This record gives sequence, structure tokens and C-alpha cells, in this order.
Amino acid sequence: MALSPKMAEAQLSATGPVVVELFTSQGCSSCPPADALLNELATRGDVLPLGLHVDYWDYIGWPDTFAQPQFSRRQEAYVRAAGGRRVYTPHMVVGGHDHLVGAQPMELADLIRAHAAQGYPVAVELIRSADGYRLTAQTTQTAPMVVQVIRYTPRAEVDITRGENAGRDAHYSNVVRGLEILGDWDGRAPFVRTITAEAETDLAVVVQARLGAGALGPVMGAARAPQ
Repeated sequence: MALSPKMAEAQLSATGPVVVELFTSQGCSSCPPADALLNELATRGDVLPLGLHVDYWDYIGWPDTFAQPQFSRRQEAYVRAAGGRRVYTPHMVVGGHDHLVGAQPMELADLIRAHAAQGYPVAVELIRSADGYRLTAQTTQTAPMVVQVIRYTPRAEVDITRGENAGRDAHYSNVVRGLEILGDWDGRAPFVRTITAEAETDLAVVVQARLGAGALGPVMGAARAPQ
């Protein structure tokens, strides 16, 4: 199957939002500044900010209402791939590769600019279909990759009554509610799937390099579903 002219041109430097993942917790007193920074990023079209709430602080007095064990495992895999030993919050991962501790707006802005300038080797296209969205990912490279669909709530508000943030009316953006692996991919042929839409959440597709031992590497391509 040949690349369409549009997709072939995209392979030279595919465009897509820079993916910024924030590992956070409603029970972490250090997290509100980073949560606020993610809220600011959510207003930008060139960035895909994602809030992944971890569950390992739930024991200190406030179980995070958005936390999922798989998000904690995802963070642990990132930390191991970077040669680290301990997880922490808040923790930002830019482009699946660069790490920031806490809210560091200047450093984050520099990383976003650098990743945007690089472009992506994978062109990801999401088009509305009768069943939801038709996904097509194409590249001129061959490498182990994983294709993921991420479902998120654009805005959420939580009244925290216990724990380190007791009394805080917390506002969150792009809260990840589901993360599903659509499949492994080597780039030799286009990756095509139909993705079901859900009324309660928005969705995005993120393609990442597959490292050894199941770890995920740099983001190779990304796209938001059209509204």
C-alpha cells in the first residue's frame, strides 16, 4: 500500500502535539502548582497535556478519585528506563523521554519548543467515521513501536476534604480516564484501526518506541481526535 501524497510529505517531519504527561495525586501537597501548569497547557493546540493520577499516595488520608494502578506502573516504567529508582510526584515526562520534577515552567517551555522543532517520524491521522474514528499511522521508519489510545476528561473539579490538600477545591485538565494499547507495530505497513468514541471523554492516539522489558520510549507520533 503506497503512502498518499499528503502522508508521504508528512513523513519528512510529521506534525502533531507535543505530549506532556504529568504524574500527580490529589493527596500530594507539592502537586497543585504542577496541576495549574497543566491547566495552562490545556489551552494550547500544539501541546497534548495529560494528567495521570497515581495511587501510591492514597494511604496518607485521601484516596485520589482519578487514580489507577496502571498509571503508577507507567510512571515506574519511565523511571526505570531513565535509570532511576524511585517514583515521585509531581513528575512530568515530555515526549516520552525528558523528565522534570515539580512545576518548572521555563524548563518545560524549552523542552516543548525543542520537541516541536524536531517533529515526529510517524504521521498519525484521526478521521471521524460512522463508528467513531478511523486511525491511520504511517512512517518511513521501521522500529518496534506501540500504538495507544488515551481517553481523558477535559475538565474536572474535586473538593478535597482530607489529606495534605484538605480544604482545596482542585481544578484539573485532561484527566486520563483510560489508556489502552491498540497494538504493537513495526512501521512496515500502515497501522489502521477503528476507534469507538465515548460521549464522556475526548481521546488521543500516541505512538511510542517500544524499549526492552516492556518499557516505553520517545513519542514517535501523536494526534487528538477532532471534535
